[in-house]
Amino acid sequence: MCSFLLKIFKKKKDIEEIDAMKKFLIVGLGNIGEKYENTRHNIGFKVLDHFAKCEDLVFETKKLGDLATYKLKGRAAIFLKPNTYMNLSGKAVLYWLTKEKIPLENVLVITDDLNLPFGSIRLKTKGSDGGHNGLKDIQDKLNTTKYNRFRFGISDTFSKGRQVDYVLGTWSDEENAKLPERLDKSAELIKSFVLAGINNTMNTFNGK
Repeated sequence: MCSFLLKIFKKKKDIEEIDAMKKFLIVGLGNIGEKYENTRHNIGFKVLDHFAKCEDLVFETKKLGDLATYKLKGRAAIFLKPNTYMNLSGKAVLYWLTKEKIPLENVLVITDDLNLPFGSIRLKTKGSDGGHNGLKDIQDKLNTTKYNRFRFGISDTFSKGRQVDYVLGTWSDEENAKLPERLDKSAELIKSFVLAGINNTMNTFNGK
């Protein structure tokens, strides 16, 4: 009898582990509030909002953020926009990662990057925070630099001492004209990450 129950327990555990591997946490970084809505620093929010609009997803306000779930071929991607403000993003990431029992390798964090030309894409599986406060807090809370991040280039065309104003500034008319295509590409990237994994997605989208 004990052996029979042990087999059932093991089978149940195996099923749960398989289910966990099919769950993903896609985190868009940004600051809440209307004044930040169209700023360069909020590109993480903007990517997820664009995806949600295209797929008719609805975000709901829950603990530490706004969430929506996207299902694709037997997989579930949980989209998270932390409402903790940028500098405390890690708190929301850790909470939902733990609550949903999502493997760390199934996390993708979307963030702005001053070191990349506008609209360019770079995926990495690890790395430093690069001076980005949102990434720094995620690193601190997860206690690792080994998590997937999707860096969206915002360029560095600002004068000396004006970095904060630039990052928290709104997109130029030229950038706004090019954003829709870049957001479509970002949505394709997210789908690829969920279906094909980080390595295949890096090979397909890096530098595109």
